Amino acid sequence: MQAGKRVLQLMGTIIELYVAHPEYEQLLHSAEASLRDYAKRFSAHDSQSQLGHLQQMAGKSRIMLEKDLFELIKIGTHYSQKQDLFLNIAIGPLTRLWHIGFSDQKRPTQAEIDRVLPLIDPKSIILDEKEQSVFLAKAGMALDLGAIAKGYFADLIMQSWRQAGVTAAYINLGGNVLVYGPALHTKDFQWRVGIQNPFMPRGNTLLTLKIHNQSVVTSGIYERNFQLGNNHFHHIFDSQTGYPIASEIASITVIAEQSLTCELWTTLLFGASAKEAICYLNQLPAVEGIVITKDHQLFQTANLSHFIAE
Repeated sequence: MQAGKRVLQLMGTIIELYVAHPEYEQLLHSAEASLRDYAKRFSAHDSQSQLGHLQQMAGKSRIMLEKDLFELIKIGTHYSQKQDLFLNIAIGPLTRLWHIGFSDQKRPTQAEIDRVLPLIDPKSIILDEKEQSVFLAKAGMALDLGAIAKGYFADLIMQSWRQAGVTAAYINLGGNVLVYGPALHTKDFQWRVGIQNPFMPRGNTLLTLKIHNQSVVTSGIYERNFQLGNNHFHHIFDSQTGYPIASEIASITVIAEQSLTCELWTTLLFGASAKEAICYLNQLPAVEGIVITKDHQLFQTANLSHFIAE
């Protein structure tokens, strides 16, 4: 079988692409070009990008957007407005203030946090579907699509590959894994995905999942964090307090058919208790999950055992 692989560094992470198809070189090249385009257009840090321009015009005027960016903001806004869940794409001013995972990360003063809290209300994201425009109602607002963008990109790339008739494919966007078709290197033709042990250095897996035509995404406090004195701060924020979410969860893994679905639920449930998160996931069709708590307990959905590799 003709197949090829490409590894690139983009969006602050390592990306792996694999595709089985007679024209694999062309498909890999096209996928890389698309990812570079997404990274540029969806960047909140580039004032020349559509997202950057939207934020420059916050409180001033609506901005018409390209279809894919509008669609992701629409999805993110919908879930950000759900009660008792923990995604908020309007969190940009707060993530910039803390800047966790970057060289200038810091613990802001309470006064600084209080200044940005009024700017992170997702109800202030005004969408117009007819003209495909977005208006950020308050000056100083900024969107942060980081919690859902990679899953969205992976789904778009995989959709284009499947339309091209690929036999098998694998996408790993910095730990967001999406697979299609048979894994020819395994006896049962299922793909293997390791789940990071949140208490060990990266690369140490706690268990291995086997999947087929599915995605696996894990979100954990180990991904971006820093310690100041006795306080440990991670990158997933509580919109009410302006501080990292106080949660018993160390990591949450979701398996679903779409990578965006996985990304959504790993963030939406991060502030819940482990039992609440598993209960919620058990109610979702074709979705499974694992929650690991800070006190080293492991919780899993009802059918998760079918996905654990021996």
